[in-house]
Amino acid sequence: MTDKEQAYQDYMSGMKYKDIASKLGISINTIKSWKKRHNWQRGAPPATKKEKHQKNAPQVAPPAIDQLDSNIQLTDKQKMFCVYYLTRFNATWAYMKAYDVTYNTAMVNGNRLLRNAYIKQQLAELKKAQETELYINATDILNEYVKQATSNLGDYLKYDVQEIVDKKHKDVHGNYERYYSVQIKPEDMDKVDMSLVKSFHRGKDGLVIELYDKQKAMQVLLDRLPEAKLTSEQKDSFLNAIIAAKKGKEKE
Repeated sequence: MTDKEQAYQDYMSGMKYKDIASKLGISINTIKSWKKRHNWQRGAPPATKKEKHQKNAPQVAPPAIDQLDSNIQLTDKQKMFCVYYLTRFNATWAYMKAYDVTYNTAMVNGNRLLRNAYIKQQLAELKKAQETELYINATDILNEYVKQATSNLGDYLKYDVQEIVDKKHKDVHGNYERYYSVQIKPEDMDKVDMSLVKSFHRGKDGLVIELYDKQKAMQVLLDRLPEAKLTSEQKDSFLNAIIAAKKGKEKE
């Protein structure tokens, strides 16, 4: 055993510098330099060798991919179609990528493949796995669109109205003229939902707050909601409103 190894053991056992130096016949400064250089610390766990990271170590595939790979009811290209489809939810593009065919061929066969019972079952299982891993589903996304569609810019602004008396000018009755000053300030950020704000910055006239497009969000919701069923009374009221609006324009 070398002096350094013996000094390390004695130091870790609690011996003082001067006692170690006297025992080994070396200077105290030498022991201190070893301690500093090798980071000796009493009470620290013993050093262990670090495992080297293998660059080419095989990565563990998600359970959904393992399940897809073991599906004997689908061909390899059909499996690739499922993977590509879940990337963009575009059957034509997925078929082109999986089968390496033209757009016209993929446009016909992609939608046809989506109707395959085994494909539908596999896609349903993969979607379920996606929801589990992402902790999000279509309902969560639609709820975000609902929030955007019902957002109100007024929630993000506060108005400070002040009455100002102009003592330099009087009206025809001899009273001082009055006018109102309105200052628009942003609401406290901790009181509003910042997830609905697309951007905010300072423009040449002050703060600019931009929310996400309400009309776009409404259109997305309309495309996914069932068509509203109106009663005969509601239909008549709606029709009368259109007729009245049309007559009003004709008079102008």
